[in-house]
Amino acid sequence: MQYSLGIDAGGTYTDTVIMEDSTGNILDSNKALTTYPDLITGIKSAIEGLNEEYLKKVKLVSVSTTLATNTILENTGYPVGLILIGDYEIPDKSSLQHYIQVSGGHTTTGAEMDVLDIESIKEFVLRTKDKVSAFAVSSYFSVRNPSHEIQAKEEIQKITEMPVVCGHELSQSLGAFERAVTAYLNAQLIPIAHQFINTVLSVIEDKGIDARLLMLRCDGSVVSIEEALKKPIESIFSGPAASLIGASFLAKKDTCAVIDVGGTSTDVSMIHDALAELTDEGAKVGGWKTKVRAIKMETSAMGGDTHVWVKNRKIYIGPRRVIPLCVASEQYPGFIEQLKKGRTPARLELGENIQPTKFFVRTGKDLPEITSAEKEILNIIEDEPVSISDLFWRLNKFPSTAIIDSLIQKRLVQAIGFTPTDALHVLGEYNEWNTEASETGATLLGRLSEKNRTEFASHVKELVAYNMALNLMSYILEDVDKSQIKRIIEGDYFTLFKVKLPVVLLGGPVRAYVNELNDLLDAEIILPEYAEVGNAVGALAGKGIKRIEIMIRAGGYFNSEKVFLIFSPRGRDKVPDYKQALDFACKLGRELIFEYMEESGFDTEDVEIKVTKNDITVSGVGIPIETTLTFVGIGKPVIEED
Repeated sequence: MQYSLGIDAGGTYTDTVIMEDSTGNILDSNKALTTYPDLITGIKSAIEGLNEEYLKKVKLVSVSTTLATNTILENTGYPVGLILIGDYEIPDKSSLQHYIQVSGGHTTTGAEMDVLDIESIKEFVLRTKDKVSAFAVSSYFSVRNPSHEIQAKEEIQKITEMPVVCGHELSQSLGAFERAVTAYLNAQLIPIAHQFINTVLSVIEDKGIDARLLMLRCDGSVVSIEEALKKPIESIFSGPAASLIGASFLAKKDTCAVIDVGGTSTDVSMIHDALAELTDEGAKVGGWKTKVRAIKMETSAMGGDTHVWVKNRKIYIGPRRVIPLCVASEQYPGFIEQLKKGRTPARLELGENIQPTKFFVRTGKDLPEITSAEKEILNIIEDEPVSISDLFWRLNKFPSTAIIDSLIQKRLVQAIGFTPTDALHVLGEYNEWNTEASETGATLLGRLSEKNRTEFASHVKELVAYNMALNLMSYILEDVDKSQIKRIIEGDYFTLFKVKLPVVLLGGPVRAYVNELNDLLDAEIILPEYAEVGNAVGALAGKGIKRIEIMIRAGGYFNSEKVFLIFSPRGRDKVPDYKQALDFACKLGRELIFEYMEESGFDTEDVEIKVTKNDITVSGVGIPIETTLTFVGIGKPVIEED
């Protein structure tokens, strides 16, 4: 028998599962805390908890990760030189650093709009090559004719051996600047992708695993490592994609909605007929709008590790993530005693950062440029937790919330506080960590909200359940104002929202919320076995999916003859009549699907191809003036026999 290993390096936990290839049965699973910035410790710990005999028989490893998303959010990508060819409009607030705009580009029909200024490109590359790690090239209407991007890439490769990313290689969608951003971010992530893949390879080699490696993309499909290294931007949001695919697999439902409660957020998504529902627009991350097609999600900053705090007797959750009290008490000896001795601030002083249960600890990250006010606080915070009371007595005042927020945002300080995970420990519904610390925190915060610790924890749990229901219904009822949905969910009415598709729950302690959700929604709620490691299952259950879009457009006359233009990832072609264009496009689409499957190591004998055709017609004209053919090929990874 042969087995496959799934790894999901999430924001809080790294999950692993071993699956039997012939049956799809999960044989073993494990969780370990994710370790940043060096992921190797977390991955190694997650794998070491698995059965050694199963690991020896693993022939395929598939991974998903939040690394690309976090890199963009934290602005820690490598520097890139961006070359914009054509008449681009660059937003005033753009944070692009090393870039140049040169003449060139094409029209909507693929005709050359201006001659490519190759000399300016050469000068830019020579001037910046020692300041950047890669180059990105984006040309106006390259989706209609990529020749200028290709020419620029060839010239850059003559000057330097650095990676070069072209916009048309990543997207065939219109949107010049967004396509440029996609290429730019992709180039930023290439060195980081190499580091991550090398980390995974070193761990599995150290465990004696001789296996093929795949990675899950943000559309729910898996790709070869070679493809993943060329297009790491496509791994943004691969964690939520893994949740969706994993939930569908575990629940044995090709159509379902998924609520995934992670450490940092709650994500809702949907799969229909075994294909993930994708966004109509490109994925947005860290203020950047891209042309990456990702799963459609409804996300809120409320997860198991989201900070719970009190002000004016009202209980708030979020938006920041903290280390739960129950976890901190096991990481730092003596923390519980410190928590018990903490001073309760006056009610007027309370805020998100000023709470009797709020502590701060240094991350050990290297210092960037910081202000004197930030340095003053940072000099007090050490490698052991420091309470808000400690900061008060050292500073003779409560520290500025803005300065603390800045230190947290710069990843110099990590906060500790009460969380929904602590609430579940208080209620006895989750006991992974130290319950005494959670109970102490609930008692302190309960006094501020005029509740006992059980009432306080129960209210926190209710708020999380309300948020899960609100996210789900906001996703399904996308045209309905969210405030109206919230009013119905939280109101005391003789009715419930009826959900006509199964709802699958994923996440470590998510089983604790089943009853609350049943009280809020009329739906089939499914809690599958191995729900706590559903992301790692999704990394394995993903299929090889390739989407190809080809457009046919009436192109007028060329040399006195009527032509039809065909735009595809290969470029632009011309044919004399519509039927010939349609036949050419259908053949080309299938060829491109099979080429991709073969190059990526998927089974070409068992590829399913779905084709959709969208025509734009004009009254009185016998044939469409524009036709878009979308090809979706679905294949399975080939696992080599011993």
